[in-house]
Parts: sequence; structure tokens; C-alpha cells
Amino acid sequence: MIKGLRVIFLGTPDFAMASLRKLVENGIHVVAVITAPDRPKGRGKKPGSSAVKDYALKAGFPILQPTNLKSAIFLEKLKRYQADLQIVVAFRMLPEAVWNMPPLGTFNLHASLLPQYRGAAPINRAIINGEKETGITTFFLNHEIDTGKIIFQEREAILPEDTAGTLYARLMEKGANLVLKTVHAIQENNYPQRPQKTEGTLKNAPKIFKEGCKVNWDQESKNIINFIRGLSPYPGAWSVINGKTIKIFCAEEVPLKLTSDIGKIKIQEDFLLVKTRDTVLKITDMQLEGRRRMKTEDFLRGYTTN
Repeated sequence: MIKGLRVIFLGTPDFAMASLRKLVENGIHVVAVITAPDRPKGRGKKPGSSAVKDYALKAGFPILQPTNLKSAIFLEKLKRYQADLQIVVAFRMLPEAVWNMPPLGTFNLHASLLPQYRGAAPINRAIINGEKETGITTFFLNHEIDTGKIIFQEREAILPEDTAGTLYARLMEKGANLVLKTVHAIQENNYPQRPQKTEGTLKNAPKIFKEGCKVNWDQESKNIINFIRGLSPYPGAWSVINGKTIKIFCAEEVPLKLTSDIGKIKIQEDFLLVKTRDTVLKITDMQLEGRRRMKTEDFLRGYTTN
């Protein structure tokens, strides 16, 4: 058993904070935390800190917020902590000088069953693609992104009602437990290192940009529903109604017929309806630009149209 294991944690959002909290609550010796620099937030664009930084401040950890991970000054500071192990959860890509520094290496938590869904948006992409199952993986970092040897994996069902938000929440907690399990296994010097098998078709999970979130209504309704679910609540699927952008967080099929063109959103009584390639969808949860998110019926009570 490795006694007095010294750990450096690298992460930024609440997904990472859950793992950091789990380590602290279970007595893991975290010697420093590395997170993203503060960024402008809200309408006032005041500098805002990450969820990981907020937690680290309360816990009293030393915090590093480098803008350049290859900086000699940063690398020297990192070396001074004499960490045995580094843990990465939802952080940016690391240079070899960082991930190869500790003697026990650096492991990452990824929200998919690697090698499937390598990339920045595995939760979103799995739902968009209509998957019934995903999971989490801990693996050691190497030169190629998300390709290192697998330590542990756990599966998680994707429910028909899941959105990216609900699945994110479950994988966040499941992932925190797996991170702790991985640290304990490394402490005991008893852990697998399994190369990733890459036979067959691999599905990737590239980063999602706003322009890629526009709904293409000229496809089957089930695919559109998956697309909306996979982008809800963030970054949000969108379309246009009366020249204004509308974010769509939930839609469902309805047994109605429309004479309008595919993709034209129509207001009918208390519904926002849109014709797809095969059926009609009812938008049930939305947000018009400049307004707050609300149920469609609440929105329509105050909405007038020509």
C-alpha cells in the first residue's frame, strides 16, 4: 500500500467539483487544485470563478489558475507540490510535461464507455445518437486524447425521458465514486491497465457549437426529439419563429396533421406545432430570445402574433 499519497486535482465545472468533494470527504490528501482562470459571467460580465475554485477556496487548498500550461513558471510551481498522482475531471488537454510529472501518472474521468465517444461532449452526443446506454471511464493519460489505458468502467442506462441535464447529474455522482475507487486501487497498488479496443465503428463526441444546435426539422421526429434532449438544458437546441430565435428544451409527438411546410412553427390554440418529415411535434418547453425559459402554454398566454 502507498502511504501518504499526495494528489493534485485538475478540474473546472460542477461535474469536477463533485469528484473533488468526494476525495476530500474520504480523507484523500489533496495538496493543490488547478482550475481555469476566472471568466466574465452574467450581464455585468464580472469575473466569475469556477465551481472547483469555489469549493477549493472553502476547503483551504492552494489554487493554481494557469493560462499557459507549458509555462516554465507554472511547471516549477507544480513540481514543488511533489504530487504522487494527478486526477483530471473536465479540464482542458494537458501537455506531456504536466501529465507525465507525477511518478504514479495522471488519470482522467471521462463520461462515456471508452473508446466510444472520445471528445468534449460525450453525454450530449450519446443522447443525440439515440443510445440506450453509456457510462464512465477512468484511464491514464497519454499523448493521444482519450486513448490511454483503462482502469475502471461502469455502465449507466439512458432513460427515454433523460436529457443531457439529468444524465449529467447521474454520471457526475457515479463518476465521483469511480474516481475515489480508482484512487483507492492505486493506493493499494492493485489496479488494471487495459488497452482500449478500437475494432469496429467508433463514435466520437466533438465539442458542440451554437451553429450546430439549430434543429433540422426535415428528418424523423424521433431523431429530432433525441437532438433536443441531447442539448437540453445546455447549450439548447434552437429554431426561429417570426424572425426570433427560440430555444427548445422539450418536444413530443402529437397525433395531428398540419398543412404547413416542414419546419414552419405554427401557433395553434395553446400549442406550438411543427411539421417534421413523418409526424407533428408539439414544443412543450421553450425560451424566446430576451425572455426567460417557460412552459409553452405559459408563454402563449402573453404572446400575440399576426
